[in-house]
Amino acid sequence: RHLRERGAMRVGIFSGNVIADEGTLLARVRQAPEMTGADLSAEVATKEAYVVPAIGTKRFTVAAVDLGIKGMTPHRMAERGIEVHVLPATASLEEVYAVNPDGVFFSNGPGDPSTADHPVGLMRGVLERSTPLFGICFGNQILGRALGFGTYKLKYGHRGINQPVQDRTTGKVEVTAHNHGFAVDAPLERVSDTEFGRAEVSHVCLNDQVVEGLQLLDRPAFSVQYHPEAAAGPHDAAYLFDRFVSLMEGQRA
Repeated sequence: RHLRERGAMRVGIFSGNVIADEGTLLARVRQAPEMTGADLSAEVATKEAYVVPAIGTKRFTVAAVDLGIKGMTPHRMAERGIEVHVLPATASLEEVYAVNPDGVFFSNGPGDPSTADHPVGLMRGVLERSTPLFGICFGNQILGRALGFGTYKLKYGHRGINQPVQDRTTGKVEVTAHNHGFAVDAPLERVSDTEFGRAEVSHVCLNDQVVEGLQLLDRPAFSVQYHPEAAAGPHDAAYLFDRFVSLMEGQRA
């Protein structure tokens, strides 16, 4: 009941010889860092760039900005003939374009998106060049900020592998894997005018109407808040990698 009424919070579980009086234990919990204001992506991202080769014939090159990337994500792209250059979270715009990418990907990762000023600036540079762009999870929040939307901490984060999300482009409902405690604050029922053209909410969670995806209407860019790479989780949203491929094909045409 306490969590239901007050939302997610820090917690401590103690046993054995660390047991102390209630005040001491509570003080230890309160000393634990809060997620609000936490800038963590650079701590968990790769320090050195590396390449995941395409499986079969190489069709495209993608620069993937690692904000805490899951190993299955570049594999899903490699399955589609994409050579993936995974770059540190601190990569510059020049380093991104040094690999001559057909598309740029921004990964999932931990932390409060309101602290992620460098990735936001980097994404804005990609949007200015109209390079096909795809973001997952933290990458969705970064796109939201790059477009001028705010972000906020959810009272109850989305966790687990059975969250219902509607793709507004197709009208279909997907069972999706989530692990996020922050969300984008964007209007659900109208198209927004941004510095980079028109943008709209493309996906929404049917449990609580939280924004689960964004797409630009005038540039080749989109993102989702959940995990289409399905590691672990359902495969309903794997088509999003194909949508990214389609954007890169369209840019070449």
